[in-house]
Amino acid sequence: MKSWSMVLGGVALAGVSWSVQAAEIELEGNRLLVSGMLDGSAVQRFVEQLGSGKVRTVVFEDSLGGTAEAAGEYARAIRASGVDTEMKGQCHAACAYAFLAGKEHRFGRGFQVNGLLIPVAARPRPEELASRWRGEEAQKTLAEFTAAPAEPEPAGAPRERWQPGQGVLFTSTPTLFGRVYNSFYCDGTQGHDTSRCELLSDADPYKLGVLTP
Repeated sequence: MKSWSMVLGGVALAGVSWSVQAAEIELEGNRLLVSGMLDGSAVQRFVEQLGSGKVRTVVFEDSLGGTAEAAGEYARAIRASGVDTEMKGQCHAACAYAFLAGKEHRFGRGFQVNGLLIPVAARPRPEELASRWRGEEAQKTLAEFTAAPAEPEPAGAPRERWQPGQGVLFTSTPTLFGRVYNSFYCDGTQGHDTSRCELLSDADPYKLGVLTP
């Protein structure tokens, strides 16, 4: 119990200090670095970079939000180009679904705590976890947030329909004996206190297809 509380505590403290900013994109060799919120402002530049044929891996670093529509656009561009994805630090909401679109998707190496928060509309049932984020299944889950609402939304309403902090959280933290991986369900009421999230059993991110070997 102590180990996973320490992991989540590190994630929570880090999240409090970050400010939300629009996506920034930078090409370093064959790696395309993406940070900030995926709000759609940098989608065109992102697509152009992938279309150049120079990119082999898209690296998401400390991307803490964005819209479901932007997530879909990033994901489509990544799948079409067949590149791998990697994430370092925190990757939440829109970033998570874009990350899952990679041919191979992995956590980055280093001494940082990694946290991948995948929004879901409700707590996944145990039988759902086994296939929910494998291949096209991840995009079906994303469609839950991009489908047209039953009733018109009021003017000025946010386009994304996921709740901040609600979803399945996959974490990894470095230790002297290697990285420790844990998985949790957060219902959104815990705010930054992610130690209140529910620990999920039998939810190894590699077995679930969230991470590839």
